[in-house]
Amino acid sequence: MNQKTTRRQFFKKASLISLATLPLSALAQTNSVDPSTKLKVICVGGHPDDPESGCGGTLAKFSAKGHDVKILYLTRGEGGIEGKSANEAANIRTKEAEAACVILNVQHAFLGQVDGNTVVNNEWITKMTEFMENEKPDLVFTQWPIDSHIDHQAASMLTMQAGLRTKKKFQIYFYEVCAGEQTMTFHPTDYVDISNEQETKRKALFCHVSQDPVGIYACGHEAMEKFRGMEAGVPAAEAFVKMNGKNSPSSIL
Repeated sequence: MNQKTTRRQFFKKASLISLATLPLSALAQTNSVDPSTKLKVICVGGHPDDPESGCGGTLAKFSAKGHDVKILYLTRGEGGIEGKSANEAANIRTKEAEAACVILNVQHAFLGQVDGNTVVNNEWITKMTEFMENEKPDLVFTQWPIDSHIDHQAASMLTMQAGLRTKKKFQIYFYEVCAGEQTMTFHPTDYVDISNEQETKRKALFCHVSQDPVGIYACGHEAMEKFRGMEAGVPAAEAFVKMNGKNSPSSIL
């Protein structure tokens, strides 16, 4: 049996092992040249612009490699535009999110909670779990639970609880947004080189016109990309914390 056939069989018969053992940087370089290597990736964010600013480069990289990528927004950003009603803000920010997803070449969905009034309870844990059961992801990115924004915390907690309940287990990676101001005490375990995706990420983020994208980028995201790049030894990177526990594929082998 040649090396190519062995590698193909490995991914087909031991995908859980590969997810448990390969670093995220290696997974992000994996091409979906055949169905056995194709990954389903979900990114959960509290509001439109959170996934884009936190891991837009990584999502673009996975998509460009042929993997199936979808962003799940917990809310439509109803409370995010001063002087606009909740419905007006939601309509504006939904369109911005849709435009950003086109640039990243990813799908999108909205879970249905309300910006500024998010809830973590059994009802919403069930809804998140049902969403993940239907999607059957291999990798899930979500917000850091130690974050100053309550909606970010809700997105994180719901994702983690869903991860404990789904039949098909998935690996969770946390991402950071506006480090120091929102995401706190974040010590990365994994990095993804986004040097080639940095401009795509920036264009996606700048679709969120209502959120002052220049200010968002200046908030620290450009500096974060450079700093994480220095840590990883590349021009620009995004950083993640890998969650280990009952949700991890390694725990069910």
